[in-house]
Amino acid sequence: IQPAGAARHSGRWAEAVLLGFALVLGLGGFVLTALNRTGSSPAQTVMLGGAFLGLTVLMHLWVRYTAPWADPVLLPAAVALNGLGLAMIQRLDLAYEANEQWQFYVGSKQLIWTLLGVILFCAVLFLLRDYRRLRRWDRWAMWSGLVFLVLPFLPFIGQSINGARIWIRIGPMSFQPAELSKVLLAVFFASYLVANRDNLALAGRKVLWMSLPRARHLGPLFIVWGVSICVLVLQKDLGSSVLLFGLFVVVLYVATDRPSWLLIGAALFIPAAWFAATHISHVQQRVSGWLDAMDPAVYGAEYGSSQQLVTGLFGMASGGLLGTGWGKGYPNLVPFANSDFIIASFGEELGLMGMLALLMLYLILIERGLRTAVHLREGFGKLLAVSLSFTIALQVFVVVGGVTRLIPLTGLTTPFLAYGGSSLVANWIILALLVRLSD
Repeated sequence: IQPAGAARHSGRWAEAVLLGFALVLGLGGFVLTALNRTGSSPAQTVMLGGAFLGLTVLMHLWVRYTAPWADPVLLPAAVALNGLGLAMIQRLDLAYEANEQWQFYVGSKQLIWTLLGVILFCAVLFLLRDYRRLRRWDRWAMWSGLVFLVLPFLPFIGQSINGARIWIRIGPMSFQPAELSKVLLAVFFASYLVANRDNLALAGRKVLWMSLPRARHLGPLFIVWGVSICVLVLQKDLGSSVLLFGLFVVVLYVATDRPSWLLIGAALFIPAAWFAATHISHVQQRVSGWLDAMDPAVYGAEYGSSQQLVTGLFGMASGGLLGTGWGKGYPNLVPFANSDFIIASFGEELGLMGMLALLMLYLILIERGLRTAVHLREGFGKLLAVSLSFTIALQVFVVVGGVTRLIPLTGLTTPFLAYGGSSLVANWIILALLVRLSD
């Protein structure tokens, strides 16, 4: 129902124009890669580009039907990022094909995961006409999120890759269930905190300029802290542990408007991080690879080598300010260039300016999510929009910070860009919830 008062535009035509620009970015990557490497457009490139064009038109029409007053910028930003990711993965596939490295050929798989993500995006918009219904399912969201976290421990489907037990395999497909946990737990955190924020905001003792919360209200924080520590120790998953704990602390701060919660969260995080860096071998290797990346002993180590990080840094350095150009660099020399280090691939071929443009796209996506939170009048919707937006923001920070050697590598994937079905599907669900919240 259109609000009373002055007429306003729904924004759907603005979304259509922005989607045109987003498609130019993605499809331009396909075309330039093909021209620079082969001088023509291979059938695989035409198929991938045409399929992505069809999916984009479908999503726009579906949003027109199911969420006509939604934010017109959210979908184009995600489409631009997903299209650029598909273009870079296809570009890397051409390099792997030339070197007969068929085990890294994943462009078609990523398109299938994109299709699945788009289907779930449309399903969420169709089934969830009122986001407030999610509050009825907050306990189910909590238990489902925790179940997804422990699924990799099951004996027949759990799988350990690169030292981290965070995968499940069912038949030919592998999946990282923690990616869905972050969506479910974001719903639970928002529902729990909006129901209990008065208790959590009550002042206890005053220390210096801060009013600390009462001791009996610290229970939820310690529970989430304990769960994140268990994820870190048992699954050896540094990224999910940081994301889970950071998400809860930030949403708790937004719900109560008390900076003391941030300091308490930092006081819990710092000792846990120190213990992990000194006593857990998987984390130790990542920290040593970060601090002493250029040390020949660390670079050539059998486990925890910094070779991937150093090669990515040299690749970005060779890209310079404007990059080598689509298809003209050597990003395939970096291990996992299409997943963990896809940012380094973009840094080499699009340069610093291309990297800044990508970060600006993420900044726009996150800003529109937070803008949605500001405009909502209902507490649950505000906290849910904040938690979903911060989930994307924290992932981008830890991934780009790890690749550029600002912080240790965590193992998270870049939203919408990197190869990885579980991450891509979860992020399309997050986008659908943000679109619904903004409607």
